[in-house]
Amino acid sequence: MPVNKERYAELKELLNKSGTTLVAVSKTKPVEDIRELYELGHRDFGENYVQELVDKQPQLPHDIRWHFIGHLQSNKVKYIAPFVHLVHGVDSASLLREINKQGLKNNRVIDCLLQVHVAQEETKFGLDEKELDELMAIPAYPHARIRGLMGMASFSSDTTLVRREFNTLKQLFTKHTHAHPEFNILSMGMSGDYTIAIEEGSTMVRIGSLLFGNR
Repeated sequence: MPVNKERYAELKELLNKSGTTLVAVSKTKPVEDIRELYELGHRDFGENYVQELVDKQPQLPHDIRWHFIGHLQSNKVKYIAPFVHLVHGVDSASLLREINKQGLKNNRVIDCLLQVHVAQEETKFGLDEKELDELMAIPAYPHARIRGLMGMASFSSDTTLVRREFNTLKQLFTKHTHAHPEFNILSMGMSGDYTIAIEEGSTMVRIGSLLFGNR
């Protein structure tokens, strides 16, 4: 299915007004679809699987900003460390240490978001508030730079619940922003709830099916 260019234009207009970055979620989509959106001027793309990202990256222009938005295992950091733009789902101190280690090996600073669990579903990964506070208290790593938070709301038609969960994440973000000047990215909101996320203060949304169609 080709890229929905009209929806992309509408999204860009909305997001430009709010100053929100659009990460086009391209997992399972062919490189041709990514290239089509690239040629419209888009540069931020999100992938969930390390092997798929490693396969796609050399086939596409090198100025693409690749976001890793899936659950990242420590033993796979080395494969994306040379080029990844932002790791969205850091949910442990050990993963942050490994990102720093691989950043050092590649002579670069890898930007990261800490993933916070705010949804009701048990299946979602992420830190609770106490774990977040503990991780934020660790002295800064030179090659793994924490830039903000990421979270997913419950997959629910209850917009009050979704809004409350996004608001919780926003409050945690604000709490830590004051002490960390580089802490300026709040990644929350996907195809089904991005409008609520933007209203609640999201600076980055991850949208796939609205752009590329259902998988």
